[in-house]
Amino acid sequence: MLHGRHALITGASSGIGRATAIRLAADGAAVVVNYHSPSEQEDADQLVTQIRTAGGTAIAVQADVGNEEDVKRMVATTVAEVGGLDLLVNNAGIEKQVPLLQMSLDDWESVIRTNLTGAFLCLREAGAVMAETGAGGVIVNMSSVHEFIPWAGYAHYCATKGGIKLLMQTAARELAEHHIRVVSVAPGAIVSPINQSVLDDPDAKQAVEDEIPLGRIGSPEDVAAAVAWLASDQADYVTGTTLVVDGGMSLYPKFV
Repeated sequence: MLHGRHALITGASSGIGRATAIRLAADGAAVVVNYHSPSEQEDADQLVTQIRTAGGTAIAVQADVGNEEDVKRMVATTVAEVGGLDLLVNNAGIEKQVPLLQMSLDDWESVIRTNLTGAFLCLREAGAVMAETGAGGVIVNMSSVHEFIPWAGYAHYCATKGGIKLLMQTAARELAEHHIRVVSVAPGAIVSPINQSVLDDPDAKQAVEDEIPLGRIGSPEDVAAAVAWLASDQADYVTGTTLVVDGGMSLYPKFV
């Protein structure tokens, strides 16, 4: 489905990013596994080995998506090492619970820097490559149901996801003439390292599952499947929109 494609997945050493890299490689894309810090290098390298062992093409590239020079280097390395860039998955993101009235400027700026500024920088640099080649491409932003559902204690996180929504829509308008589709995926509750404390607490886990009509917390593979479809030619008429992958959580079952 993605044979001959060249994909860069940010924040791909674990969680949704990891599952996405595996899925895109299985569908035929050459993938670049981005990771942020040296502590994540071993996981990134293991993922690359796993993909190569399965017959795929993959490399790992360290970069801080909130750093402009890092992003430029990462994109240039992607083009040089895998032969192009026509699929970007803006997945890197962080969250930290802080009550709004206790939120420091550093708390605010660290989340904005990675989640929103990072998405912008990667979109801009990858989009420029896609436009220059004339072949177009696809940019998939990892948003969240919190682009439209408020979340107490996470004002900075919600602000980034709301920002990604309009960044995506505006970019879709601007880049359509270059045959570049820009879309978002909005996961709900997903099994991932960032949610481990909830998964380890039976009562907390049950409380989350009670919010989901389909009765289960989603897997990273659920999200990766949505990304793979949006990236494919099967979604060639889809741009400027968000695909929600949440098991129905945004239907607010407790309000019924």
